[in-house]
Amino acid sequence: MSKEMSTIAKNIKKYRAKLGISQDKLSKLAAITLHTITKIESGATPDPRIETVKKIADALGVRIDDLMRK
Repeated sequence: MSKEMSTIAKNIKKYRAKLGISQDKLSKLAAITLHTITKIESGATPDPRIETVKKIADALGVRIDDLMRK
């Protein structure tokens, strides 16, 4: 697992918690599978596609940069 990925995973969890939404709710808002969200957050998907990260960022109301920033 790369350092950058763990940063993305941590930030997704942080913003999701801020909004008070579950992984399931985020998956529906982002129009991606719950399995994908779970794998990204756990670090099992070390390098998610940029399209996927963009959908998650949009669903969370943040920029891609916000998810990649430490």
